[in-house]
Amino acid sequence: MEVILLFLVFFLLLFVGVPIVFCLGIASLTYLTMVGIPLTIVPQRLYAGMDSFVLLCIPGFILAGNLMNVGNITEYIIRFSNALLGHIRGGLGLANVGGSMIFGGISGTAVADTASIGAVMIPGMARSGYDKPFAAAVTAASSTIGPIIPPSVPMIIVGSLSGISVGKMFLAGVVPGIMLGLAMMITAYIIAVKRQYPREKRATLKEIYIVGKGAFWALLMTFIILYGIIGGLFTPTEASIMASLYAFVVGMFVYKGLTWKNLPKLLVDTVLSSTSLLLLVGMANLFGWILTSEQIPQMLAGAIFSISENPLVVILIINIVLLIVGGFMETIAALIILFPTLLKVAEGIGMDPIHFGVMAVLNLIIGLTTPPVGVCLFVAAGISELPMTTIVKAIWPFLLCNLFVLLLVSYIPAISLWLPSFLG
Repeated sequence: MEVILLFLVFFLLLFVGVPIVFCLGIASLTYLTMVGIPLTIVPQRLYAGMDSFVLLCIPGFILAGNLMNVGNITEYIIRFSNALLGHIRGGLGLANVGGSMIFGGISGTAVADTASIGAVMIPGMARSGYDKPFAAAVTAASSTIGPIIPPSVPMIIVGSLSGISVGKMFLAGVVPGIMLGLAMMITAYIIAVKRQYPREKRATLKEIYIVGKGAFWALLMTFIILYGIIGGLFTPTEASIMASLYAFVVGMFVYKGLTWKNLPKLLVDTVLSSTSLLLLVGMANLFGWILTSEQIPQMLAGAIFSISENPLVVILIINIVLLIVGGFMETIAALIILFPTLLKVAEGIGMDPIHFGVMAVLNLIIGLTTPPVGVCLFVAAGISELPMTTIVKAIWPFLLCNLFVLLLVSYIPAISLWLPSFLG
């Protein structure tokens, strides 16, 4: 009865629009009160969820992303992408995806990508003759590359939950991230040809060189992070601090968009983002502890294996479960609650933990662009001033191509495991 009440309160609050962190907290408190467990367990489980050295990566990478965002980085990325791809039919759509691929290597979050890229590209594409729903849809869809291409906050969470090297998780996301970007570019091109969207004038080599110099510093930041981790120069946590220092120097002295005046607000925003995310981690840990005490994970694993023990079928079932959850729950919370349980199921059929981690993250970030809790859809709707239902109708071709990539990643382990194998 208490477990039913737990889920009833959680989903009721979720459907009325209460933030996910409060849904988890209020539902957990309701359960603890009904069962009679002392509420002293709440701070204990909150602290246990946040007490991880790996999670120190999160404030570092959020700070690095904020520093680069303020320093005119988005403008340089879009210019560079447009110089390379603008001459193709529907080139601004391709540049939008390309910009997200580069930006994803800086921010590591989909919402930041949608807000930064979308603020420039959605109005710009509309002025250039593109349908505004298409512009909003391609922006929201391509922003999901951010949590796959390193650095990636969800990959950090996976590492902290499972003990898997965060460096290996970062590397495991590179090839799937590139595949996502290419698949969405192909989809955008097909739509552009069908609708006869405009193309830009082909950039000269000199123009590409000029805009490339601006984007160089953004590309170099991703290279520093990956090479530093692969080469053993620093841990992912140390990499986040190095990235922040690098972003400060570039933003202050190269792009010159960062000033001492706007630095305090930027630091406050970083603290707010980091604390809200870590609070979510803590609340999700409390919620997950309750589920574990009620043996819900064992029941879920048993239900999956009762349907089939065939690895191909089990992988399909896990994908369906995660896709449904991703449409209702925030990515980080879903990972903390479900990942440990489903990882045991995956290992039971012989899946590599790194392979499963990438598959799980990819499933859940697709949920960022699916209703009813598709955060990126809400951000794109706010920027474009369109109803979310309009963007949902326009985004389905991109969702289909993302699902195709998901199936490839799910059933071809080498896509995820090739690069991490170089770390030994």
